[in-house]
Amino acid sequence: MIRLRHKLLIRSLRLLDQAMLAGGAAAIIYLRPSIGLKGEGVHTPPAYMAGDIIAMLLLALGWVAIFDGCVRYRADRFTTIHAQLRDLVKATTLASFWLLIISAVFSVKSINNVNIFLFWGGVTVAGVLTRLLVRMFLMGARKSGYNYRFLLVIGANERSRELAERIERSPELGYKLVGFVAETDEAAGEWRELDDPRRRVLGTLDNLKDVLTSQEIRVDEMMVCLPVEARFTDIARIVKHARDLGVVLRLLPDLDDSSLLRKMHVEELDGECVITMFRERLLFQLLLKRMADIAISVIALTVLSPLMFLVAVIIKITSPGPVFFSQKRVGMNKRAFKLFKFRSMVVDAEAKKAELAHLNEIDGPAFKMAHDPRITRIGAFIRKTSIDELPQLLNVLRGEMSLVGPRPPLPEEVDEYEWLFRRRLSVKPGITCVWQVSGRNNISFERWMEMDHEYIENWSLLLDFKILLQTIPAVLLRRGAS
Repeated sequence: MIRLRHKLLIRSLRLLDQAMLAGGAAAIIYLRPSIGLKGEGVHTPPAYMAGDIIAMLLLALGWVAIFDGCVRYRADRFTTIHAQLRDLVKATTLASFWLLIISAVFSVKSINNVNIFLFWGGVTVAGVLTRLLVRMFLMGARKSGYNYRFLLVIGANERSRELAERIERSPELGYKLVGFVAETDEAAGEWRELDDPRRRVLGTLDNLKDVLTSQEIRVDEMMVCLPVEARFTDIARIVKHARDLGVVLRLLPDLDDSSLLRKMHVEELDGECVITMFRERLLFQLLLKRMADIAISVIALTVLSPLMFLVAVIIKITSPGPVFFSQKRVGMNKRAFKLFKFRSMVVDAEAKKAELAHLNEIDGPAFKMAHDPRITRIGAFIRKTSIDELPQLLNVLRGEMSLVGPRPPLPEEVDEYEWLFRRRLSVKPGITCVWQVSGRNNISFERWMEMDHEYIENWSLLLDFKILLQTIPAVLLRRGAS
């Protein structure tokens, strides 16, 4: 019955969010159509045309997709109000942006920037108030003794002790601790020696079945606090017991294990269950990233085409050889591609590289040299100003690179990578990255790799935007360039 109420609550919240968006859009279209338009009063809404119906359909589909992707519609007792509100603000912001795009494409004149801001503010406040009221209602019910779940903790260790303290500090979660099941008799004995009535040991893993079937013990959920690698067989047996009895099972692994399990995804292949790990989930953000790459690259190539033409002419006049330099690089998942640059070195630069290897000024497999004799006169300038990187906008348009991402390495550099350094090959390489805006040649190779790893772990569109903004002063001030 509790699960049914949870499902009804979640479905109601989902419908309420969409109704809130529809109501907000209707309000700014019908109640304030003349905002920002001087000398005009409130107009009678025109009759709907085919374009209006298509626009509303696209708007609704987009809002459903945005809220499904951003908001966690789950009856999860461990979701904090802070996480709920953060997801809501992200969703309402994207929903407002989608409304702006639809209104621009379909020329909805009654919607302007002020209306969009009012829409965002209205739906955000309404969503926040809704969630606060729901949270207050549930907390009040749980503190009064209703909507409780009886929890059995599997494990008598530091991890389970921390879990018990968190639950005791948070009565609004709605849990009552039944007791603990220790890993071994020795672990049970150590906990019993503590003589703490709140840490009641009901048995060990060997007699877990007896604990679960005891008439005196009521269990709604089990929380497993065991290391996955060391106790995999025991965890599998616990899963079977939980399935047989219809008891909810939660796993609180060690910190090392949690990083592995966080991105686990369950799929189906011809009716059979398949567990997929590390599959990318931010698909909508990746789509926006690709669209931004294309749009910004087209604009940049158009605006900078006179500069690029001038640079090409100067390179041709001042140095024999081709204008562009192409080189084999390693991209996402070790896919090879040709990277384009304005040629900044003499034609036989690659042949002379071996002679200068002993003068490398950066540790690791990469080669960097402050006063490289292979660089031409114009090459020194375009490298300092990063103009030589501009042709890589073509690589971005072709989908081989992104505007922001780890710099694409040479195949021979990849061959010398340590195991963990290869993580940077799991994403699309970029023209600019954290390393480039943080000093480039002044940073050790190992720290460079760490920066790329941190970027991949914490990637978001906002982070890409910040790096793009930081790239401008880094280029203008020529920080770390050579």
